[in-house]
Amino acid sequence: MHKQIEERSLNAWPALQTFLYDGWLLRFADGYTKRSNSIQPLYAPEMQSGSISGKVRRCESLYTSAGLDTIFKITPFITPGDLDPFLEERGYERVDPTSVKTAPLTGLREPSLPEIRIEETLSTDWLRTMAAFQHLSETNQGITARLLQPSCLKKGFFTLYKEGKPVACGLGVIEQGDIGLYDIVTNPNERNKGYGEQLILHMLQWARREGAARCYLLVVQQNLPAVRLYEKLNFQEIYTYWYRVKKRTDLPQVSD
Repeated sequence: MHKQIEERSLNAWPALQTFLYDGWLLRFADGYTKRSNSIQPLYAPEMQSGSISGKVRRCESLYTSAGLDTIFKITPFITPGDLDPFLEERGYERVDPTSVKTAPLTGLREPSLPEIRIEETLSTDWLRTMAAFQHLSETNQGITARLLQPSCLKKGFFTLYKEGKPVACGLGVIEQGDIGLYDIVTNPNERNKGYGEQLILHMLQWARREGAARCYLLVVQQNLPAVRLYEKLNFQEIYTYWYRVKKRTDLPQVSD
């Protein structure tokens, strides 16, 4: 069941380019977000386990050629299971330990702030609002627009307003009865006022109307305000993951 969440999160937040390599999924998106620019070693390889060094070097070559750092996403489902200590010995840094949490869409409270805008496709207004709240560069705004183009999955782009001004926004993506929450962000000038909670309540109510029964989300463990909010909303951790990163400047120049 937990591996399904991992697969759905990959579907919900895609990459610009993907490359399958002996059970590993390599994702590229011009460097914007680790989840879209990393290796997902999800499936059992056909190569012998002794060839892990060669596979890693091949990945390093591909990402270096793309001008990117080499990043592996380390989940409980990685294959081979000894990949993480191998990367550590190779000098990869462990970063961004993240909690994957779920909650059933039952017993939901009604939001007290009614002013919400829900769009089924990405709009310029939503993108500009999210980018302003997260201080995204123009380049990364452009990449985001390409990543979030219409797909076969049901999406909701949410903007919460207070007295006509946007105070929080987020993205919900539904697949097979699960809604994933992404880009949950509050106006930096309006934090600690409960707007994030109100936004999520709207998103969960929408998801239930659309037939979803469960919500999942990903939160960096060091983001303590977000962790506390999700605990308040009865989210429970089901597994954790982190990234192993090696800067391209730390790698020798190799031919592809």
